[in-house]
Amino acid sequence: MPASEPAKTTYAVAELPQNKAVSFKIVPEGAALKTLADELGILDLRKLRFEGEIKARGKRDWLVKGQLGVTVVQACVVTLDPVTTRIDAPVERLFLANYAAPTEEEYEVTDEDSADPLGDTIDLSEILIEELSLNLPLYPRTEGADLSESVFSEPGIAPMRDEDARPFAGLAGLRDQLAQKDEK
Repeated sequence: MPASEPAKTTYAVAELPQNKAVSFKIVPEGAALKTLADELGILDLRKLRFEGEIKARGKRDWLVKGQLGVTVVQACVVTLDPVTTRIDAPVERLFLANYAAPTEEEYEVTDEDSADPLGDTIDLSEILIEELSLNLPLYPRTEGADLSESVFSEPGIAPMRDEDARPFAGLAGLRDQLAQKDEK
């Protein structure tokens, strides 16, 4: 079976048709998946697929709308064992010809911050990498992995526990001592 031709990932805005949507499907395999996994600092990527369409929105703006699907293998934050997660996420990115970046005073962080300045090209591989990064689990854990209390000390010395490090633990001890003095 002949190797399939790599999918087009960069589109020149000047060549995009105004009156019809351009469909795309990106399905990286083999070395491309390994390179992307290394770039993202994860163990493995499988079944990566990014598909959708690019269409005009008005006279000069463009909308990329699609679906990202991938199986991700990351290291558990507790045990370092592999954790497999399936990600299926909608992708919507608006490219504006007259994009005005908000000033620091008027900027508000929202989940719907999907507008970008329009350049000469629309690079779907950049969108894929960014969306994949944003959808990765931050603290993947294997089932049953739990952060237990670790206690370290030199022999003969009472170890400090998490309970002892609480900011008001000392005050509770002082309160108890004062209460005992008042009872006498």
